[in-house]
Amino acid sequence: MQQKHRPSGKHEDATVSVSDADKPLEAPKDADAAKDKLGRREYDKALKRLHVELVKLQEWVVHKGLRVCIVFEGRDGAGKGGAIKAITERVSPRVFRVIALPAPTEREKSQMYVQRYLPHLPAAGEVVIFDRSWYNRAGVERVMGFCSEDAVKAFLEGTPKVERVMVDSGIILIKYWLEVSPEEQTRRLEARIDDGRKIWKLSPMDLKSYSRWYDYSRARDDMFAATDTEFAPWNVARSNDKRRARLNIISHLLSQVPYREVHRDKVKLPKRQKAEGYRETNHPMRFIEERF
Repeated sequence: MQQKHRPSGKHEDATVSVSDADKPLEAPKDADAAKDKLGRREYDKALKRLHVELVKLQEWVVHKGLRVCIVFEGRDGAGKGGAIKAITERVSPRVFRVIALPAPTEREKSQMYVQRYLPHLPAAGEVVIFDRSWYNRAGVERVMGFCSEDAVKAFLEGTPKVERVMVDSGIILIKYWLEVSPEEQTRRLEARIDDGRKIWKLSPMDLKSYSRWYDYSRARDDMFAATDTEFAPWNVARSNDKRRARLNIISHLLSQVPYREVHRDKVKLPKRQKAEGYRETNHPMRFIEERF
């Protein structure tokens, strides 16, 4: 798919902060060539630099009252949750809000399809991240038969119009699709079966979805054809190497929202007050058992 770039005319008053952190990782000459997995030490070092830039971005978003909406989509096991966690673990949850809606209620099913997503769109000074989004209709709902083909057709025709309104209103809309190979998806889903930390990620729906790889491929292709627009393009991240994918996504994100570092006075801790006769309480505090 041809790479497209988001126009940035509405944000010409800002300039991107330049540092080693927000320079994108060099792409391989052969995009499909196999790479060694990125080591933990190298990953942590790069992620720390990117986290510093995300904090600068956060302060700029608040300072300028920007509204940023980020959509994450991809197959089960593609690494959406890990990428979102990497983005949000060092920023404020009051600015970076993650939205992961459950299955619609009976009342929501009777509403206009996009209606339940609209209240979660960002207000000034917010970055909203959708862990799956309105694109459920183009993916899981279509493949698993939860909606009719007429509903899917209406969705694919109407979504660019809705996203056009969002962008024209000033929302910075960034859409990511995480692309994982069938072999890597199998390895990741199998790893969840016997891992008590991950078993919650493997639902009956995941198992049904796993068997329909090519149905999802066709649904993805139709979705791209209808909704990969100049004003709201799909940004595809190869995610077989989770660490590289996370770094590449954060680096790309930083390039999509022009920002500058907001001036902040140097922080200096004040002196503590004097005890002035205070004595530690004799109350028998209920300390937790120290097992470690």
